[in-house]
Amino acid sequence: MVKAEVLAVIPARGGSKGIPRKNIKSFAGYPLIAYSIAAGTQAETVTRVILSTDDEEIAAVGREFGAETPFLRPAEFAQDQTLDLPVFEHALSWLAEHEGYRPDVVVQLRPTSPIRPSGMVDAAVRMLLANPEADSVRGVVPAGQNPHKMWRIDPASGRMQGLLTVEGLAEPYNAPRQALPPVYWQTGHIDAIRPRAILEQHSMSGRVILPLHIEPRYTVDIDTPFDWLRYEWLVYHAGLEMVTPGRARRPLPETVRLLVMDFDGVLTDNRVWVDQDGREAVMAYRSDSMGLKRLMAHGVETLILSTEVNRVVAARAQKMGVPVLHGVDDKAERLRQYLAEKQIDPQTVVFLGNDFNDTPCFPLVGCAVAVADAQPEALREADLVLERPGGHGAVRELCDLLYQRIRS
Repeated sequence: MVKAEVLAVIPARGGSKGIPRKNIKSFAGYPLIAYSIAAGTQAETVTRVILSTDDEEIAAVGREFGAETPFLRPAEFAQDQTLDLPVFEHALSWLAEHEGYRPDVVVQLRPTSPIRPSGMVDAAVRMLLANPEADSVRGVVPAGQNPHKMWRIDPASGRMQGLLTVEGLAEPYNAPRQALPPVYWQTGHIDAIRPRAILEQHSMSGRVILPLHIEPRYTVDIDTPFDWLRYEWLVYHAGLEMVTPGRARRPLPETVRLLVMDFDGVLTDNRVWVDQDGREAVMAYRSDSMGLKRLMAHGVETLILSTEVNRVVAARAQKMGVPVLHGVDDKAERLRQYLAEKQIDPQTVVFLGNDFNDTPCFPLVGCAVAVADAQPEALREADLVLERPGGHGAVRELCDLLYQRIRS
């Protein structure tokens, strides 16, 4: 049996206004478009992934993460009011004219819906292929607000009128929710479309549309900076089984035996004061000590692992009662040795870091955590990113999270 040719298209123009350059802005450690590209490249049914953009910088980032960029989208198809249809008509026409390429199915993967359940793209494509009469499959979730309880206001009289009617119900707006017809909201996660709908019917859906039901907790559409922050939190804290450009993020272990921390940028705010004699001072957060002491009192061991050789590291560690290994050039190798010496299962270890020299330790432990203001490399590789920056309560935040697990 010949495998269907399935083309995934990620539309990503350069002129976004609400969040400037949002398509390549880092979202939970990766450029936003990387999540949609991953949804295409990781799908079993998708045979080709292209990025439709008018912007060379976006195109370069797309190629880095595995998308093709056979063309730059003409400017007339990259305006604020440009609809999806001309973008997809252009892509299909260009590919047919220049490459003789004509896919059986086109999948739209919008960058603004980056949180996709694993297997969702394949489910949509297979549903469409299994129903030859269908023109498209579109992702939907139960609507958050039922339109049968919505109103119109007559401009002349100022009186309210129900927006929709329901056969057999005189006043649907006064009826219990359970008595109303179920309604659904289309999400931006996935559209699987037959090219005939786009090129012949000049529609992004066609006439016969099938629903792909998506769990509501995956509903994400990023339009504002607030959306961005809220949905990044969802990636790190909601435990969703989602498609990601990197390895799957791991939750905090059920049992934690050891918490390992970097020093600069984690227990400090990464700044240093130097006097005329070369003596250094750093800024630390006093409540970190209370959090660590409570963890240690409940059986969790702690360790500071630092490349810094200054005596301030040992002094602060001694003040907190935390063992320290400092002046360590190869943190990963020293961590391996320490876990072997202490006979500690790596899956019961949590590592908290902030910079690229911490990332080799991340795969060696059960969960890797980064402070809020960590460097991009650490943010990308971390399983969990805290809400507080280093030296401003990040360690205390993690201690409290671990303590809650101990108590639950």
